[in-house]
Amino acid sequence: MSLRATGEGHISSIVFRSGILDKNLSFNFDSVSEYAETPLMVRDSSYDNELFQLKLKDLKAWNETSKKIMSCLPPFFTHEQLKKSIRNIFLDSKFPVDSWVTTTIHWLADSNYKIRFEEKTALSERVIFPVSANESKGIEDARFVKFTYPNGKTTYYATYTAYNGRRVLSQLIETADFQTFKMTTLNGEGVKNKGMALFPRKINGKYAMLTRQDGENNHIMFSDNLHFWDKSTLLQEPEQPWEFIQIGNCGSPIETDRGWLVITHGVGNMRQYSIGVILLDLEDPTKVIAQLEEPLMTANQEEREGYVPNVIYSCGSMLVNESLIIPYAMSDVASRIAIVDVNDLFKKMKFILK
Repeated sequence: MSLRATGEGHISSIVFRSGILDKNLSFNFDSVSEYAETPLMVRDSSYDNELFQLKLKDLKAWNETSKKIMSCLPPFFTHEQLKKSIRNIFLDSKFPVDSWVTTTIHWLADSNYKIRFEEKTALSERVIFPVSANESKGIEDARFVKFTYPNGKTTYYATYTAYNGRRVLSQLIETADFQTFKMTTLNGEGVKNKGMALFPRKINGKYAMLTRQDGENNHIMFSDNLHFWDKSTLLQEPEQPWEFIQIGNCGSPIETDRGWLVITHGVGNMRQYSIGVILLDLEDPTKVIAQLEEPLMTANQEEREGYVPNVIYSCGSMLVNESLIIPYAMSDVASRIAIVDVNDLFKKMKFILK
C-alpha cells in the first residue's frame, strides 16, 4: 500500500506499507521500521531523441536552439552527451542561443530520472522524496496500478502530481519490483490538471486514463503513447448535492464482469468530501452504465477533524473475491480501510438504460 507522507514545510513524499490480508478479511501489517532509506540516483542510460523532441514541442520549446542541440545527438543519447551538445552551442559565438530553451532542456532531462533502493532495505524504509525542480514542494496523490500488457507482461505504474510551489505537473512512476523506480514526464493538453488514473490494461489497443480537465468534472482519455495525452471526453458531471462543487476519481478503475468499477470523490458544501461509485461499460468506458446516487462513504464525527477537515480521500482500491477493499485517508491525519461487498454495492447502484 502506498501512502502520502508529509514532513516539515508540508512537503509530501511517497511511503509504503506491506502486510497480509487473510481469508477472513483481517489485515496483518508488517512492522514499520524506525529508519528511512536514501535511494541512489540513477540517470537514464539513454534518452530517446525523437521522444525528447516531441516533449520539447509540447513545452513550446522547439526553435532553432533546440533544433541545433538535438541534431548533434544520436537517436539515443546519454545525459553527458546532452550536456556536451548544449556546451558546444554556447561556444559558437555566431549562434544566438535561447537561454530559456537550454534551461528547459536541462529541466526536462532532470525531470526524467531513476532511483534505486538497496535490496536489503525494508519496504517501509523506502521513501520517494522530491528530487527534480518541478516536484520541489511535494509529490502528491500517487495512484498505483498493476498494468498488464497484451503479451501478459506486467508492471506497476503510478501517476502523481508534482508541485513546485507555483504550478502542478502530472508525472509517471514505473516499477517492477518497488526497489527501482523510474520517473518520467507526462505530456499533452490532456495532462494539465490533477487526478490522472490509468486503466490496468489497454482498451481496443489504446492506453486509457481517467482525468480531470476543468477542476469540476470527470473525463476520460485514450492514447497510443503512454507519455502523450491530448483529447479528452467528458465522462461525468456533478449531479447530487454531495458532489455539487467538483468530482474526481479515487484511483484506477477496477475490472469486473459487470463493467469498470470507478471509485470517485465528490465535494459538497463546506468543502466536505465524500466517496462515490460509478460503473463504466467494459468495451466502451466512455459510457457510464450505473452509478451510486448516494455517497458510499462520508466522514463521520471522528474523521472530520484534522489537518484538512471534512475530507476522506482514496487513491486506489482493489477487489479480493467479492470484497472491495478501499484504503482511505481521514482529514490528512490517519488512514483507514473500508471493506464493501461488491454484490451488495451493485444492488444499490442505479443502472442507466442506453
